[in-house]
Amino acid sequence: MRGILDLKFGLITFFMANILYAVCGEGSGHSARAKVVIRHLIEKGHTLHIVSYDKGIKNLNPYFDVQEIYGLHFTYENNEVQYLPTVFQTILGLPAAAKSIQFLTKFVEEKNIQLLITDFEPLSCYVANIKRIPVISLDNQHAFTMANVDYPKQYHKEAMAARMVTKLFIPKATNYLALTFFPEKPKGKKTFFFPPVLRPEILSAEPKEGNFILLYFTSPFVEILPLLKNIKKKFVCYGLGKVGKEGNVVCKKPSEKEFLKDLLSCEAVIANSGFTLVAEALHLGKPYLAIPVQAQFEQILNAYYVEKLGFGKYYDELDREKIEAFLSELKKYKKKLKKYKRQDNTKLFKKLDALIKNLF
Repeated sequence: MRGILDLKFGLITFFMANILYAVCGEGSGHSARAKVVIRHLIEKGHTLHIVSYDKGIKNLNPYFDVQEIYGLHFTYENNEVQYLPTVFQTILGLPAAAKSIQFLTKFVEEKNIQLLITDFEPLSCYVANIKRIPVISLDNQHAFTMANVDYPKQYHKEAMAARMVTKLFIPKATNYLALTFFPEKPKGKKTFFFPPVLRPEILSAEPKEGNFILLYFTSPFVEILPLLKNIKKKFVCYGLGKVGKEGNVVCKKPSEKEFLKDLLSCEAVIANSGFTLVAEALHLGKPYLAIPVQAQFEQILNAYYVEKLGFGKYYDELDREKIEAFLSELKKYKKKLKKYKRQDNTKLFKKLDALIKNLF
């Protein structure tokens, strides 16, 4: 939809698009940044129709009207992706995926969708490609497929698999807006790199340095508890599948509000290396001990760059000596983090607005 307003001092053109915004529901990072971007687009006057699943539904539904579709889920055990159970689960979900494709096809026709913005959600992308609807891909996954990134060569197979999955998820987009905290240059004229999308709560926060270490793991990882109890430090933990206090370790139940409070006031972070948490921790100046989910290349890459840039350490597995070595170097990491380039969402929003304007 296009409107033109003739004013005394000149001609002002404004653009309002009918947008389908599709959000991956695996983990909370996609929906956390989607909430920020969706609010910006609504403020610009666009009409938004949102689809997601799992945590995307849970995190976005309190703020927007979200339609539920089928989504892929990874199976985890002991901090490792279990590929056979994941494939089996995916096969079982094929009828549901077919129904979601039928729903999306009818939805884009009835709502007269003019543009798809997808945060690594594949079904909507396939429908948009078939319907020849413009697609803007906005995620962090394309930061490593659209650049010549550095990574440990023993993960070559994982890197190839990640590139293949990314291509399968987003087969074709009009433009790629890739989010990254590491300084690589994009390939191609359709790809643009931007700093991570940050929540207003992070951008406006005044972090403090407490006397505890914050831990977070995607899947229950109780094996780490005995290691922590023998270290002279206080630990606050999320995602270990337990609640309660045991000596120097406090395990908490999931709570976005409580977790944010602890993130702002912790001394450092020990966690899986999901993109959103890494980006928020670095912005807040928190040293990071990254333990990537095994066999998940995106997390391996994030962890590798955390160490390469001097913001923390990266290990595939933990023991007491590795944790203590990380804690002994916190001053060095904090000094390096003072040089981390902190940016808001302005550059991304400006480019997104320009792309939408050019499409219509």
